[in-house]
Amino acid sequence: MQHILLVDDDPALLAVLQRAFVRRGWQVSTALDAASALAVAQSAMPSCAVVDLKLGNDSGLRLVPSLLAVVPDCRIVMLTGYASIATAIEAIKLGAVHYLAKPAGIDEILAALEKLAGNAEAEVEAQPLTVDRLEWEHIQKVLAEYEGNISATARALNMHRRTLQRKLVKRPSPNPPERS
Repeated sequence: MQHILLVDDDPALLAVLQRAFVRRGWQVSTALDAASALAVAQSAMPSCAVVDLKLGNDSGLRLVPSLLAVVPDCRIVMLTGYASIATAIEAIKLGAVHYLAKPAGIDEILAALEKLAGNAEAEVEAQPLTVDRLEWEHIQKVLAEYEGNISATARALNMHRRTLQRKLVKRPSPNPPERS
């Protein structure tokens, strides 16, 4: 029986994911924050983990290398409602095997855990990113450089902190609408 660690600061989502994994025959441990996740990992030694990018005021990105230090062979999928190219790259560089945007179903998560190789046949988008999406990606890149610090990111972007916070709440669509 495989053992998975689910880490998310949303107890309702954790309960849903836990039930779905248990129904598929997995042994499941859960944690609401990074410190609890590390404690569980040390005692349970899970083979896989699903880690939320935003864990309250902490970042799931910081948890990835810590988990791998405790359980080196653990396959980690980063799950987030704040998907960006910058955080996807960082998650993979830090050791996650996959990166998924919420909402992701259990089948999608299981497929990500099993898929360890890249896909050279991946579909390339027909249209470039929108200006709004490019702005979002740039903000996410700078935010990652400043380790999630909103104030430092706002200063670096020469933007008022509240303006940045408003922009972070609004996620642009990834691609422009098709033109006819």
